Amino acid sequence: MRKLVKALLFFFVRKIFREEVNEVAVIYATLIVKGKKTFDQVPERIQAQVKEILSDLDVPELAE
Repeated sequence: MRKLVKALLFFFVRKIFREEVNEVAVIYATLIVKGKKTFDQVPERIQAQVKEILSDLDVPELAE
């Protein structure tokens, strides 16, 4: 199930926004959406990408 969610989210972000996205950022965004992680747990070096992904998914409040 996790692989499916990750794959779908990664596909969505790449196809719609046509940007290179760090796979780890997609994984963290998926975990945040599922409630398994919080934005505070995201490593600083990818926080900007995760925040952008969450914003693109219309859940920017999860990056606060």
